[in-house]
Amino acid sequence: MSLAEHPTVRRFRERNRPGGAEPLKPLDAAWLRQLCLDCGADDAGLVELGRPALDDQRDDILRAFPPAKTLLGFVCRMNREPIRGLARSVANLEFHHAGDHANEVARKVVAALEREGVRALNPAMGFPMEQDRFPGKIWVVSHKPVAVAAGLGQMGIHRNVIHPRFGNFILLGTVLVGAEATAYDRPISYNPCLECKLCVAACPVGAIAPDGRFNFSACYTHNYREFMGGFTDWVERIAESKDALDYRKKVTDPESASMWQSLSFGANYKAAYCLSVCPAGEDVIGPYLTDKAGHLREVVRPLQEKQETVYVVAGSDAEEHVARRFPRKTVKRVGSGLRPRSIQRFLSGLPLTFQPGKASKLNAAYHFTFTGKEPREATVTIRDGALQVRDGHQGVADLRVTADSETWLGFVAKERSLWWALLRRKIRIKGSPRLLAAFGKCFPLVRSRGREDGCRRRGL
Repeated sequence: MSLAEHPTVRRFRERNRPGGAEPLKPLDAAWLRQLCLDCGADDAGLVELGRPALDDQRDDILRAFPPAKTLLGFVCRMNREPIRGLARSVANLEFHHAGDHANEVARKVVAALEREGVRALNPAMGFPMEQDRFPGKIWVVSHKPVAVAAGLGQMGIHRNVIHPRFGNFILLGTVLVGAEATAYDRPISYNPCLECKLCVAACPVGAIAPDGRFNFSACYTHNYREFMGGFTDWVERIAESKDALDYRKKVTDPESASMWQSLSFGANYKAAYCLSVCPAGEDVIGPYLTDKAGHLREVVRPLQEKQETVYVVAGSDAEEHVARRFPRKTVKRVGSGLRPRSIQRFLSGLPLTFQPGKASKLNAAYHFTFTGKEPREATVTIRDGALQVRDGHQGVADLRVTADSETWLGFVAKERSLWWALLRRKIRIKGSPRLLAAFGKCFPLVRSRGREDGCRRRGL
């Protein structure tokens, strides 16, 4: 039987007579939003792909779904009290179930659009992600900027989207739609964030600064301990242990049990206290305005005073923060698992791992020249606790570093000795070696082998 005579082909051609199918008309915006609500979302908004707010992720979106023309952003509410409680198992149960619900909403929307002949794609709300890209950009679409552009809230100083009604007790989703819409939404005109700084007060690792700066690596190392990098670090602890007794010196039984739980039932967040204490949002703010002292007593202080293990990279700002603010908590030094495998990722990752506290007394400009497999020139400037990374050699350098790219990445990952590299001229410096040591202290990444893993704060 020829292809033209196949029953499926014949029926298709009977339905599509000469003249071709009509171009897909723009989808009614009100219908599209209502469809999302009917599928279980609590709010929804539309953003055109050409919106300037999406400039930094448009290529990634089109790579994942070339027909994309419209982004349908939506929010799903979470129950507040489980998130606020001391029992993190209860909080994580809410995160997991709300996340499953958000993914199901997106799936239902895509199914409904498919029945209407509209192509659409539903990236995951959170995990699973594209882990082959780790530690680079592992997500398909950045839900937060989409939600802001779609009028679903604004970013608070804790880097979470705050919905004007539901507050930050929400999870986000995005559906990529292969059709235009008749109208699009705009960001809301105000920020629901109250700037009350309760998130600053509650964060166990000091990831949120009062002036709005965010220490990504501090949050990542502790709150995401049982996710990507933390899991990698745990596996390395197993590999480097001589026997079971040696392993138990490195990892406690509760930690092993917690990792098993994450592997069995879904990775658990260690804190997320910034969400827990946030009073913003019309549906949320009432008890806070009525009794601020009661909110502090019932929600904030129990989290601050909770006796728990806090995971930090040795020599980081987070380690000093726990010592200063939370003497009842136990510090454990671990690796972040953030090991860049390219010079591009090394440079783009510097702002994420930068420690302003460690850099407060350093004022220096560094010229990097990378050779070999990945040639590149860059200037890194650290002044008054602030970081600037620029392409090329800019201005006058206090220290010049010329390095074979692969050797440098091995040095950063503490897989290769600096002295070995210097002796073989794989890495060359011009200027004071102390500046290179000072640079390294500003970017603690990997746990040093053989160092004390855990200790009570007062014993450091």
